Parts: sequence; structure tokens; C-alpha cells
Amino acid sequence: MKVLLMGHPNVGKRVFFNRLTGANVTESNYPGTTVDFTKGYMKIGGEDAELIDVPGTFSLDPKDKAEEVAVAMLHENKDAKVICVIDASKIERGVYLALEILEEGYPMVIALNMWDAAVDKNIRIDINNLQRILDVPVVPTVAISGEGIKELISRLKEAKPVEIDDIIRNAGGLT
Repeated sequence: MKVLLMGHPNVGKRVFFNRLTGANVTESNYPGTTVDFTKGYMKIGGEDAELIDVPGTFSLDPKDKAEEVAVAMLHENKDAKVICVIDASKIERGVYLALEILEEGYPMVIALNMWDAAVDKNIRIDINNLQRILDVPVVPTVAISGEGIKELISRLKEAKPVEIDDIIRNAGGLT
């Protein structure tokens, strides 16, 4: 199994990566660029899984070289599952990227990272409703402390492609 770790820059993807892979990592430049990415391995359900920390991107419409690499890596790994790491205190921006990735047919689990910061800011997120609308597992996490990481990985097996029409219907339709 291959898993892509995707999200905006500075949402804690690197901390996730380090927690999941330990020190067994390979850092490389994407061919033809100075943009680097990290690859490592972890166990999921007793099986080896390759984990790739994709460069941060705000959308699948790249605005710079790092975002071009992120989109290229996504498209080169059509058989991968995606962990979309979203800053829980800026959820609307992260959900936009998640929807773009889901629209391309990738199975996904969403990590609402920095959950503690969102709680401190009195931001309330109805996780059950978000899961119902998006039809993907959504797990609150605090990567620095490790909170939620085990549940996130255990729910990766629930990740499946989702039809955008189903998401629109689950959200109550277009207005």
C-alpha cells in the first residue's frame, strides 16, 4: 500500500511523517527540481506501507514549483490512499483541497490536526456531520503529542473513493 501525506504547508505533515515512520526515511529531490520530498515505511495491519510526505500545496491548481511537484506526485500515484492533513483552526481552506483530491477519485482520511489549537480558539467542528457529508473518515489529531494518530491509521482501511455528487447531496444540494 502507498499512502500520500498531503495538505497545506505548515499543517504538521512532517510531524505526522516522523511519528509514523521513525528514522527510516529517504529524502530526495523530485526529478528535475530542487523541491524535496520524504519517503519512508510504516506498518499498517501488519503489512508494510510506503508513506510519502508530499510538498505542501494549497490547491491542485499549482502556483509555484513545490505545488507543481505535489500535483505531479498525486497524479503519478493513482493507486495511493491520501491522508489529508488540515489545520483544524482554518478548516474551510483545508476542506477545499480535500474536495479537489476527492474529486479526482482518491480514497482519503482527513486528519483535523492542531485540534487543541482549534479548541483553545473556541472553534467547534461537528466531526460526525463532516464525516457524513464528505463520506470519509475524519479524525481530530494533535500530531505533536500523538493524539489521534493511532485512530487515524486504523481508519485508513475505511478510505474509499467518493462521488462529488454524493457529497453535494449529503450537504443538502446546491443553492
